[in-house]
Amino acid sequence: MFKTFINAFKIKDLRRKMLITLLLLFIYRVGCWLTVPGISPGALKDSATMTNGNITFLSLLNSISGGALSNASFFALGVSPYISASIIIQLLTVAIPALERLSKQGEDGRKKINFYTRVCALVLATAQSIGIVVSYANNTGFIDTRMLGAGAPVWISCMIIALVMISGAMFTVWLGERITDLGVGNGLSLLIFVGILSTIMSGLFTAFQGVMQNIDYLWTILVFLLAVVLIFALIVFIDNAERKVPVQYAKQMKGRKMYGGQSTFIPIKVNATGVIPIIFANAVVSFPQMLISIFWPNTPFADWWQKWMGAGSWVYIVVTALLILFFAYFYSQITFNPEDVSKQIQQNGGFIPGIRAGKPTAEYLAKISSRLTLFGAIYIAAIALIPSLVFNALATTALDSTLINAFSITGLMIVVSVALELDKQLDAQMLMRNYRGFLK
Repeated sequence: MFKTFINAFKIKDLRRKMLITLLLLFIYRVGCWLTVPGISPGALKDSATMTNGNITFLSLLNSISGGALSNASFFALGVSPYISASIIIQLLTVAIPALERLSKQGEDGRKKINFYTRVCALVLATAQSIGIVVSYANNTGFIDTRMLGAGAPVWISCMIIALVMISGAMFTVWLGERITDLGVGNGLSLLIFVGILSTIMSGLFTAFQGVMQNIDYLWTILVFLLAVVLIFALIVFIDNAERKVPVQYAKQMKGRKMYGGQSTFIPIKVNATGVIPIIFANAVVSFPQMLISIFWPNTPFADWWQKWMGAGSWVYIVVTALLILFFAYFYSQITFNPEDVSKQIQQNGGFIPGIRAGKPTAEYLAKISSRLTLFGAIYIAAIALIPSLVFNALATTALDSTLINAFSITGLMIVVSVALELDKQLDAQMLMRNYRGFLK
């Protein structure tokens, strides 16, 4: 991968795009450290870290935004509202015929869907910012009233804080779109990538500071990093794993020329859904906790919920695993349609060896997809829950907890997916620019 970056940097056009991408990413990281006026620094730090080594709603936002939420910065919400909005619109495209027709209308339809996605992202950003402000406005030291002067109403400060967070979320979306248009790779994915990497580097820096104070922590860090490397290798292996379904195209005579007669394959990935099931599952199980913290804080019901249904409980773990399995199957059915693939193969004169064209081909592809989805869903649930539970069981010091917070499994999966996708895009662009053509 590093060789790919070096070779790409030697090409003038790609070098300009890479420098623009780095500049926009730098602007994003600067905004992640600028505290919103009216919030006391560090007010969200404790709530935005993982509880007992498990992912909560706020900790997931904080990890994706690179610590921006714990810093109460302008970009505290990051790109999470837009990601949630894009997933919601994608799901509604299947359920609502009007949106499905728009998705098939080419560039004009795509622009309208992007507009609806931005509107939905604005609504979600508004809801999240209001929820965060209302949830923590009553906490001592959260609102800094010095911004408006002594005696100013607290609700005005809360409104200003919410508006700034909403503006920061939409500006983050704008930055991501500019990276996609002017830079290299998917802008929103790169923003998440940089945010997670900054969280990891911050955790490592804290860990090495602990080693300088107590050399006995060195073996703990080495064992933990070895486990992370093994998990990282497993994620890369599964992320690249795919089932290649062979397809044979019959020869066709068109005029005086013979076409077809070639063999190819349909790649069906084992983990085609990526980290989307994890994000959806954690958002669903954390949503009741968020509502309780807003409307019924410091009540017996809140204490009971945290004990039996909160992060770290067995009910939380089981429900999260079941939701991951459900969303993996659900999203797989949306992204891969065996009937459409079967029709395209048949229209192009192709067939799967040993399988009749038409409905038998669709049933065969659906069977393969179902089996791979089951394996991928079990893998996602295991990789999301088991390492966190093991690391949490081995955590004996504050240093161990710091490492667990930095190296979340969800974050590692996102980093791997984005890095592999960026490497493929750079390879494709270099191949396109280095291809000399037939006459040269």
